Amino acid sequence: MQRGELSSIEHMKDLGTERGGRFFRDCAFTATPPRAVIGLEAEFNLFVNGRRRRPEKVFRDPSRLVRRRMIPRTGKSFQLPAGGAIYFDTGVIEVATPIVELEPGCCYRATRLLWEQIRYLRVELDHWANRNGCHCRLQGFSTHYNFSFPNARKSKLRNATKLAYLLAHILPAPVLLLAANRRSSAVGVRPRRTRVEVTADFTPDPALMLATCAFVAGAVETVLRWENFGLRQLNRNGIPRITPFRLRRHSSRRGWRVTSDSLGQNPFTADTNAPLWKLRDGRILSFRAIAAEILRPFRRRIRRISDSGTLEHIAAVFDGNARSLLDFEKRPEAYDDVGRAIDWGRRRMRRWSRSKYEKIIHRVIAREPMRIGQKRYRVDRMNGWYQVDCREVGTRRRRTFNLDELVQMSAAKKLTPTASRKGNAAKKRRA
Repeated sequence: MQRGELSSIEHMKDLGTERGGRFFRDCAFTATPPRAVIGLEAEFNLFVNGRRRRPEKVFRDPSRLVRRRMIPRTGKSFQLPAGGAIYFDTGVIEVATPIVELEPGCCYRATRLLWEQIRYLRVELDHWANRNGCHCRLQGFSTHYNFSFPNARKSKLRNATKLAYLLAHILPAPVLLLAANRRSSAVGVRPRRTRVEVTADFTPDPALMLATCAFVAGAVETVLRWENFGLRQLNRNGIPRITPFRLRRHSSRRGWRVTSDSLGQNPFTADTNAPLWKLRDGRILSFRAIAAEILRPFRRRIRRISDSGTLEHIAAVFDGNARSLLDFEKRPEAYDDVGRAIDWGRRRMRRWSRSKYEKIIHRVIAREPMRIGQKRYRVDRMNGWYQVDCREVGTRRRRTFNLDELVQMSAAKKLTPTASRKGNAAKKRRA
């Protein structure tokens, strides 16, 4: 990787970034959704005429890059017209998805949303480059996969820190095969107050990014149902353990990561098909065989939260019947010019409809006036990822709504006319 320890699994700088982005500050989750949610974000290095540049120096802030007026967010980020957020963070451009309800189809929705933000950024960057007579490209740096940690599941033996530590022993081998390349250097897991964040290299292949998201989501949802988050659960659930296995401290904030020197030899450059890895039970297996064994206890949740096609893709990568980016001797060129072509065609997925949160976010971005009772409101700004600050038309008084309140009001608005029409039809029949 070219920058830091990560080259990319992380939506919520608290669904967060590798070095301190402001998208998902924990303080923004003072008001948190009652349901579990997920979110993705990605970081990119900016190159102008072949030279790496800091976006802060080139544009000052995202509003000078994106042509349309954007809704401001908490901190220095802005709500992109495509639904997510954009922020310049210590030399990289970050884009993030809005929160997505954790339910069947959420992994496809979150992955699709992230690539929609990337596509929008690419179009705006091309327009700026044409206007200024230069050439710009985005170099993929990291992707972050984030999952909220429900308060209802917390206890002394079950908290975000213990969950992250346990996941740091489960996820490295599968995530390496699904998301890493030969120049990657780490896969990490970081606990947050309201979520768990997995960090890995950026994946320029949407199908592999979807597979990574689905595997992590399935693993998190399965582990959350275990009795506790102690390491004994690994043996109880048939999770193979490589020896030696040395977790390193995460490069920023709390958390752990597996690096090139964590496993006795470099897993990013080793042959994934060769039996090189000794396990605690004495067996010697290939990295792919280890990942295939780790997959077993999570298959049911992965299928439920994504679909059978995504599960089959994951299994095919682990069995060697589908390509991992580690199969290429060099890092694919797609990393160095992200967003030029976005290919969903190689592995067709069911086209999931927009989630309720997505639909509301798009209405918010459109700045549609909202009638609530006898009052009309306009959107002022996004307050974190779950709340929207509005101002009453006329009085300019501020009022804050959360996404679930807006979803309920939107549903009620649609149902009222329907009920009225049914009532009129019944009166006509009686007449």
